[in-house]
Amino acid sequence: MTDAMKCPSCNSEHAYQDRDLWICPECGHEWSGTAEAAAADSAQDAGVRDANGNVLSDGDSVIVIKDLKIKGSSSVVKGGTKVRNIRLQDATDGHNIACKIDGIGAMNLKSEFVKKA
Repeated sequence: MTDAMKCPSCNSEHAYQDRDLWICPECGHEWSGTAEAAAADSAQDAGVRDANGNVLSDGDSVIVIKDLKIKGSSSVVKGGTKVRNIRLQDATDGHNIACKIDGIGAMNLKSEFVKKA
């Protein structure tokens, strides 16, 4: 089954076509198969974006916008911390930025919690 036939809202495989629309019986979402495919291609071309929608690239500097607890530690990355020389990576868990933070070390961040400096 192609991705155009899966519901973009709930990812259900039970979607069916009615004329030029696809319909999901589980969540009731309706979409055009060609419009969704074009939107998915443009979203992939857009790249990784920060919390404000700016496109990020390798080597950029970013600022953390909120306090982030570090899993397995009592340390916290404070909001306003500047992180230099980020590396973008493909991650299934959403942590798509690899970086080193002074005083903490190497870690991965989600792009939704940073803004471009």
